[in-house]
Amino acid sequence: MILSAVLRRDIVEPTISVAGVALVADVAGALYEPSSSALIVADLHLEKGSSYARRGQFLPPYDTATTLGRLAQLIDTYRPRAVIALGDSFHDRAAPARLNEADRVSLAALQNGRDWIWVAGNHDPEPPAGCGGESLAVMSLGALTLRHEPSAGAQGELAGHLHPVAKIEVRGRRLRRRCFATDGARVVLPAFGAYAGGLNVRDAAFGSLFRPGALTAWMLGEEGVYAIPTHGLRPD
Repeated sequence: MILSAVLRRDIVEPTISVAGVALVADVAGALYEPSSSALIVADLHLEKGSSYARRGQFLPPYDTATTLGRLAQLIDTYRPRAVIALGDSFHDRAAPARLNEADRVSLAALQNGRDWIWVAGNHDPEPPAGCGGESLAVMSLGALTLRHEPSAGAQGELAGHLHPVAKIEVRGRRLRRRCFATDGARVVLPAFGAYAGGLNVRDAAFGSLFRPGALTAWMLGEEGVYAIPTHGLRPD
């Protein structure tokens, strides 16, 4: 509530324009492209919990069900003709085989009646066996190029990989939230997965991707998406 109370005057319509294409920025951390009726998410990291468990670090084994449940809510809202997952949809190459039956049924239900595209990521470079959909390395959506890792100098690009988060200070309290990072030439989407971490948009990894001073972090709040300009973002 602190974020919405302080920044209410700064709320704008949650639409991000990239290469002349208007994209609806949903507070859940997804983009919706109306003309193609495409819902776009990044970095689901399904089965991250089971991956950690295999290495002896036990996390509650509910991340896949939670992530698919959040995705189901978005699909119910937008009724997209296509869902595009921008890579690292699975936490590792063996993750598809670890899906339990309930999660397989849920995933199949989400795919039913629409196109489903898995864009290859560094965690999941190969098509996820037995998980339906189509797999691509890179794809085009009108004037937009969709890939996992952002490419320096690209225009009209939607990507993931970096898990952007924004840090701000409000009334002496520091807040850290997932965000969309954009300068109008590209958008780096936040990680959608329940257990996915995040990297500060002021980190050097983002430095070569955005024009100096042009970065806006569209911060995910409780009630909406809030546009925070570069000068309002904390570096630490």
